[in-house]
Amino acid sequence: MASRIATVLEGWHQRRTEIRWARLADNAPGLESYELRALRAEARGFRRYLDRTLQVADARLAVPSSASGLPQMPLGTDWSWRPDLWRGAMAEPGAVAQGERTALGEGVALYHDCPLGEVVVRQVRNDRPEDRAPYGLAIDIFGFRGSFLSLALNLPDAAVEGLKARHLVRTEMVIDSDRPMRAYVRLNVKHGPNLAQPVSNLPAEGRDKLAEFDLAYADLNDKRIERAWADLILNDAAMTRIVIRDVVVSRRPRAEL
Repeated sequence: MASRIATVLEGWHQRRTEIRWARLADNAPGLESYELRALRAEARGFRRYLDRTLQVADARLAVPSSASGLPQMPLGTDWSWRPDLWRGAMAEPGAVAQGERTALGEGVALYHDCPLGEVVVRQVRNDRPEDRAPYGLAIDIFGFRGSFLSLALNLPDAAVEGLKARHLVRTEMVIDSDRPMRAYVRLNVKHGPNLAQPVSNLPAEGRDKLAEFDLAYADLNDKRIERAWADLILNDAAMTRIVIRDVVVSRRPRAEL
């Protein structure tokens, strides 16, 4: 009985919420600017939870379902992660990357210093099992006069919890491009006032890319690790279309000698 009453009350509250937001949407054109700012802040906060729900649902229900699984992890892997951008649909799937930084969902951003504003990014739907992830990120680069173009991935807190100098950090990607590309991955680990930045070149040929970092060679103080992020840095990418079909970051402890 109690659960039935709770269900009825929840349905009533949901209908009231829908009616309220429908009324606010109708009245928005006539609101004062200060009222619009407050309404926009409330709507953005509310939408954050809706977007998270839709992203999880899209990832779980994506077709083919086999594409959403992680690749086979090396033996001993104690943490693995695929960024949300490759798991579910974004609220705003495309943008022209005109400024130095363009945010692409939670924890992902594109950086460049080209003044032309001819870099377009868009989330695309993957449709082949070998693409692995439900979604990909297409980067169309037209005229480019900048000195750098990079995609930054902020690693979640779980990536640095228990991270030690004896860990191996692995970045696996599936990338399609119009022509063989020159690119590398840089792992950034902030420890105290210092920043460790090991670099790994990616193979120019083939769509399966792998970068691995042995933190034993990174001069890392693993007692003071604060955060970490990875940069995919693209070289000579003018007039190129690059589609990053999947990104998976993982770590595992090196075997004791």
